Amino acid sequence: MTRAILALIARDLRLAGRVGGSGALSLVFFLMIVALVPFALGPDLNLLSRIGPAILWLAAVLSTLIGLDRLFQADEEDGSLDLMSAAPVPLEGIVLAKVTAHWLTTGLPLALASPLFGLLVALDGTAMGATALTLLAGTPALSFIGAVGAALTASIRRGGLILAVLVLPLMIPSLIFGVSAAQAATGGTVPFLVPLAVLAALTLIAAVVGTLAAAAALRWPE
Repeated sequence: MTRAILALIARDLRLAGRVGGSGALSLVFFLMIVALVPFALGPDLNLLSRIGPAILWLAAVLSTLIGLDRLFQADEEDGSLDLMSAAPVPLEGIVLAKVTAHWLTTGLPLALASPLFGLLVALDGTAMGATALTLLAGTPALSFIGAVGAALTASIRRGGLILAVLVLPLMIPSLIFGVSAAQAATGGTVPFLVPLAVLAALTLIAAVVGTLAAAAALRWPE
């Protein structure tokens, strides 16, 4: 089963690279948000540095939604999902593989690029490193939560807006603790590891619940 899951991850990564995928588009969208917000707030560097982690996290949440509606929809349309469901691999394993591929092409590049984009919001080195670490710990939760909405809207054409309405409220806890952890690293009253541990716990919960819920949603039309 492990080999089948790894093969499915490799397949989705190849497809993402061949089509141009949502990963590059998410990264561009992430850059656009981070670049435009300073123009709206003005030249106050102290304000930018104070809310910089929140800007990066909000941009990451919104960028994760790019292409998320196609996570299962493309396979639903061409019949690939039916073939995968008939395979000996549990549907939960298929969901896990596809979400992992989505995070590798979307969440991971956002986390790795966040220190560079942090320069646009006047973050210092400590804040950049802390924000990148929180994004590494928290963006998988966004992908798993999004997978539930993607599974529910897999049979709906142009269900991107419905998907956003479904999953954005569920992403708020990860957003809150991600920003709290990043701000705690720069002199907050709460130790950095406390909100980071909560964020990691949210990711683990989302991985388990999101995988099971997405698989159940894919089985539901049957």
